[in-house]
Amino acid sequence: MILIQNIKSLILVSIILCSLQKNYSQDENFWSHISIGGNIGIGFSNNSFSAVVAPAAIYNFSNQFSAGLGLNFGYTDGQNFTATNYGASIITLYNPFPSLQLSAEFEEMGVSRSFDLNGSDFNEDYWYPALFIGVGYRVGFISVGLRYDTLYDENTSIYTSAYAPFVRIFF
Repeated sequence: MILIQNIKSLILVSIILCSLQKNYSQDENFWSHISIGGNIGIGFSNNSFSAVVAPAAIYNFSNQFSAGLGLNFGYTDGQNFTATNYGASIITLYNPFPSLQLSAEFEEMGVSRSFDLNGSDFNEDYWYPALFIGVGYRVGFISVGLRYDTLYDENTSIYTSAYAPFVRIFF
């Protein structure tokens, strides 16, 4: 009985996958829809500096919608503290028309911070989530804009502000 149910499930999954499969021409394949790039970001606030480098790969579902994965590395140097961070992200991009790019990106970052408080050094390591909503002006493969961290917490964030300008490039 269990074997028959497993066979039925396998057949059902196979039918669904076959119906979802896109028939590609010889010139169009999976890799022709992949774009490689990412973004860089720089922030300044109250004697602080932060920078982010985030390479990514996205799949272009259409001229308007893309989604993919990225890696992140950042550095922050503030008054009496420094921080490095590393992690990964999931990004979605939507272009309602060619020059406007809307984005949503969730990232999970490992953070290592060092503080100098009253002559004593303190270190802490923790994980920090960020959910960015952004808007950018797009020309060709370059977007320049501003993104906002909806989960921003000034006590644990690796960023000096909830707002962060970005330059995003995908080839």
